[in-house]
Amino acid sequence: MKMKSLTLTLGLSGTALAAALVLPALAQESLLPEGFGNPADTPAPRPSPTPAPAPTTSSGSVAPPSVVPTTGAATAAEEGEAGEEGEAVEPGTLKYDLPPGARRLLTRIGPLTPETGGLAPDAFGVRGQYAAAIMRKTNGSLASRWGQILLRRSLSSAIDTPATINGADLAAERAALLLRMGESNAARWIVQSVDYDRASPRLVSVAQQTFLATADPAGLCSYVPAGLAHGDEQAWRLAAGICAGLSGEAGPAGWAIARVRSSGRISNFDILLAERVLGASAAGRRSTTIEWTNVDRLTSWRFGMATATAIPIPAELRASAPGYMRGWTVLAPMTEMSDRVAAAPDAAARGVLSSEAYVSLLSAAAGQEEPPETLVAQTDALRSAFRAASGTDRYNAMAGLWGAEGNRVQRYASLIATARAAAALPTSAEVGEDPWQLLGSMFAGGYDNNAMDWAPKISVGSHAWGVLAVGSPRPLNGTSASAIGSFSGSDDSADYLRSKFLLAGLAGLGRIDASQAASAASDLNVDLGKQTRWSRAIMAAAERREPGMVALLAAAGMQGEWSKVPPYHLYHIVRALREVGLASEARMIAAEALVRV
Repeated sequence: MKMKSLTLTLGLSGTALAAALVLPALAQESLLPEGFGNPADTPAPRPSPTPAPAPTTSSGSVAPPSVVPTTGAATAAEEGEAGEEGEAVEPGTLKYDLPPGARRLLTRIGPLTPETGGLAPDAFGVRGQYAAAIMRKTNGSLASRWGQILLRRSLSSAIDTPATINGADLAAERAALLLRMGESNAARWIVQSVDYDRASPRLVSVAQQTFLATADPAGLCSYVPAGLAHGDEQAWRLAAGICAGLSGEAGPAGWAIARVRSSGRISNFDILLAERVLGASAAGRRSTTIEWTNVDRLTSWRFGMATATAIPIPAELRASAPGYMRGWTVLAPMTEMSDRVAAAPDAAARGVLSSEAYVSLLSAAAGQEEPPETLVAQTDALRSAFRAASGTDRYNAMAGLWGAEGNRVQRYASLIATARAAAALPTSAEVGEDPWQLLGSMFAGGYDNNAMDWAPKISVGSHAWGVLAVGSPRPLNGTSASAIGSFSGSDDSADYLRSKFLLAGLAGLGRIDASQAASAASDLNVDLGKQTRWSRAIMAAAERREPGMVALLAAAGMQGEWSKVPPYHLYHIVRALREVGLASEARMIAAEALVRV
């Protein structure tokens, strides 16, 4: 009998994400990234969760059955809200013995309020099923760091639940998207904003992924009864065994683990990881040796259990893991510092780490015993960028970091690391004729007012001028088709994409006359007014004054690399954000586009 690998990835066991595979697509091409399942292989939706046929993995082992939920989330009227006195409780769920005033309602879910940086409660409007469908179809790999920062803020806001969807189901879609973005902590905020006995089957599945992403096996315990009733039974039996062990009940823990092992449906490696967690509990009787020799991929189960018990994960498995796991790695404080540092550039470029957090992480790593020479050199250069005697010396230290060897992500991460140092640089420093990286570094950290101080020293038509023209808090003088033509004259990007982004940003911000924009568009052979289903949707959301929906649709329009984002997408994104009061975010996104292409 072939053993099954416990592939508790976001796409194979998450009921919230399985639903994305059976809903009508928003476009002809699937927006789901590799590893999130194949729509053609997904069974048709059924009224109740049903085990799907087990697919096979690349190594030939059998993958675990996924749970297929209903096509759409049930409405609040259909499922109701649990917890009222005398109300029936669904099988497999728990009920609190708390007074009604201590319960949290499903009508408004999320930790951030407008007073703490969140959006207004009505930011996503009243089309709950529509919002959930877009969340399911957004793969989480966004071109824009600022787009991710805005989307994280939007999804973490305390928003009203539309009448067309159950609040727990919408929370599940929000948390699942945050997980795909690498934002494991924010996903946990959302999951824990819903009382666990009110969690829908979809939220139970996403909660499983969330507590694995945050390396917290104990967090699974509240959801075990519902997981056994609605989820992957064998996976939840393992979780039940772990939870029994964490409670000091060695007998039930051993019985549960033995039952899963005898079923032959879960790989022994994943069972050993569960036993390793038990070994660290009061019910643990022996240590368990973990060997990664025959393991070909890193799943969320393996990530969560190994991280929780300080088991080193091989570098080759981390390197081949989905990008969102690098965000999980950086945010898990129990992870080896070397692994966190290796994942940090990608996390910073994504928006998971702020400039300050990135620098703090590098500094902490350099302060450990015998740090790598490359890390020492990097932190020494950062120290010079902040503290060198003269402004010119500080700039040269920054330029050395920006020009260091590495891929596009690592180079942009260097701009993020130096953001505060760049903002503090006096305008008297010698920075060359076209300091676009200096300005790009400031905008990466949101220091737009500091960047504006450099306007008198910037030549019209230069790369730095383009970055400043769209990113500055106030429009620059002399913005015209001829200035854009001068900019494109030194544009070395493929098919003049940088110049097209400049025009899209200026037009979306309303910083160029319509006739001048039309002239520049003709010269660049670009149609910013192109209409698609997506463009009509984001502008309609802007007209309805729904900033959360605009942020979500903006993210959907910026999936992948900047080189794959059409210029008309950037135009509609910037314009829509400006119309719903998010002009600062619109400017940061436009400036980022000119820096990263």
